[in-house]
Amino acid sequence: MFQTISVTTGERCQFVDVTSKVQKAVRETGLKSGYVICYVPHTTAGITIQENADPDVVHDCLWKLAELVPHDESSYRHNEGNSDAHIKASLVGASQMVLVEDGSLVLGTWQGIYFCEFDGPRQRKLHIRCVAG
Repeated sequence: MFQTISVTTGERCQFVDVTSKVQKAVRETGLKSGYVICYVPHTTAGITIQENADPDVVHDCLWKLAELVPHDESSYRHNEGNSDAHIKASLVGASQMVLVEDGSLVLGTWQGIYFCEFDGPRQRKLHIRCVAG
């Protein structure tokens, strides 16, 4: 029960709500009870679970990451110009696990799953593994 979905990003740094895509993947596998692992196979992107009711939360997360890890830091040694993206991806992480019950993701009332782009815009991949249990 493994799927890869595409995620298109339109900005350099952006959180894309992929909750419905992950839920669709769960439905397509027929998984009723278990868990799903979402894995980002990129070194300049990540995945997180965050509030999806108020868009200001995503704005604030992106703003704080930019403040903590600025794009144009003069001390960076990596010459591709995306050192900040690598650091942000490490801070956020490359995977999340979500429980599944009765065929639905078990998320809190205000939670959503976000693909985190730090070096876009790009066409990205998100791997999803559904596990019964």
